[in-house]
Amino acid sequence: MPRAVLSVHDKTGLVEFAQGLTALGWTLIASGGTAKLLSENNLLVTEVADYTGSPEILGGRVKTLHPAIHGGLLARPTEADRAELIKLGWDTIDLVAVNLYPFEQTVAKPGVTLAEAIENIDIGGVTLIRAAAKNHERVTLVCDPADYPAVLAELRSGKVTAETRRRLAVKGFAATARYDTAISSYLVPGHPLSVNAYPVQTLRYGENPHQSATFYSFEPGAGPLGGQVLQGKELSYNNLLDLDAAWKAAVSFEMPTIVIVKHLSPCGIASAPALADAYQAALECDPVSAFGGVIASNCPLDGATAEALGDLFVECIAATGFTDEARAALRVAKKKNCRLLDMPDTTIEPRYELRSLIRGLLRQDLDMGDPASAAWKVVSKRQPTDEEWTALRFAWKACQHVKSNAIVFARPVAGGEATVGIGGGQPNRVDCVRIAAERAGEKAKGAVMASDAFFPFPDSVEVAAKAGITAVIHPGGSVRDADSLAAADAAGMAMVVTGVRHFRH
Repeated sequence: MPRAVLSVHDKTGLVEFAQGLTALGWTLIASGGTAKLLSENNLLVTEVADYTGSPEILGGRVKTLHPAIHGGLLARPTEADRAELIKLGWDTIDLVAVNLYPFEQTVAKPGVTLAEAIENIDIGGVTLIRAAAKNHERVTLVCDPADYPAVLAELRSGKVTAETRRRLAVKGFAATARYDTAISSYLVPGHPLSVNAYPVQTLRYGENPHQSATFYSFEPGAGPLGGQVLQGKELSYNNLLDLDAAWKAAVSFEMPTIVIVKHLSPCGIASAPALADAYQAALECDPVSAFGGVIASNCPLDGATAEALGDLFVECIAATGFTDEARAALRVAKKKNCRLLDMPDTTIEPRYELRSLIRGLLRQDLDMGDPASAAWKVVSKRQPTDEEWTALRFAWKACQHVKSNAIVFARPVAGGEATVGIGGGQPNRVDCVRIAAERAGEKAKGAVMASDAFFPFPDSVEVAAKAGITAVIHPGGSVRDADSLAAADAAGMAMVVTGVRHFRH
């Protein structure tokens, strides 16, 4: 008769799982509160203390730490190991359902004490996980209640497959690794960085065909960016990078927004009450660069927007859903290879980013916009008009997603705002202003300009003034700020200083 040890803190789905095991003829062994819950639900269960002949001690600190339990788990499928257990009066254990004390949730509570944190460091549970995972050739580990139904389904079909046992073992080792990292990080702030990432997909290649690449996720089994690919070819390395950049930009706006990205650089950003209008305005910012780009929408993509794509070649679209009409429009022959990424929500997690260096890593918080302490100040003789203020706020947010030296020209359109010229990624700022002006053309007249960092010389402001820009926003902080301000005043431009820089290297 097969045996299962059940010892869980999170009792979600436990009773149903135990009922399923009992119906299949399993013997249940459980600790403390787990045994009590099962008994209260009329399930036949043997308490660990009765099975081992050793009571729980030290106020429950020691429950499952006994050779009768761990010998039963670690015994190999050999006659010698089985005979040794029987001689000692024990037997093999075939399945463990276990999850851990909520250490991370405990230490996240305001005012938690060290003593409270220490008492939420699980010992027996971690040991059960490691023992079962080590011996997954024979033992099934279930450390996540979400896996109960699948395990029961396989048992009803005969047995848990070797592939599933291995997958669950890997999940267990990953869980204990995360748990130990959380503990060490709490006890020693500044502990060496530890990252758990799980391979999701071997990509066709990296940035170029001669480079191999793999996509990893921080969550086992998660899809790209946490979303689900609905149609199209496999996402490539470059697709994933562009989608990430486009998505972070799109979800930073509240109004329905479209962001078009090509080679990690936005080439059009627009917000409007109607998503199709936002798309059209974003496209018009730089229709040449938009060819072969990726698109992100911070709300569900509707049929009108999908139809507005027309013949434009688009690599990928990410959105918080796609209407039936949009799906139908995007299944046609010219769009069937376009990858559609259905995003679950607009949350950005984690709120930090890692970048690799030779023999090292850089970690920094994500730039989520101006800190709450930021104080904007009008420094020019002329105050911005209400319309300019609206466009300046939009342009300032948009420029945070453009590669430095970032320059964004923007203006009101279709009940919202849109970029009309973007320049970025050049070694000097004035060249980025010239690029933005060239992209904008006549639309620069009456538009506003945002710069992610200060103007080292007045030339950027002078070029913008000649293009027709009427208001400027930048962080300030240059030793020549007065020269740039004088150029703005001479041209009758309004100038706002934010005191916050938004470099994006």
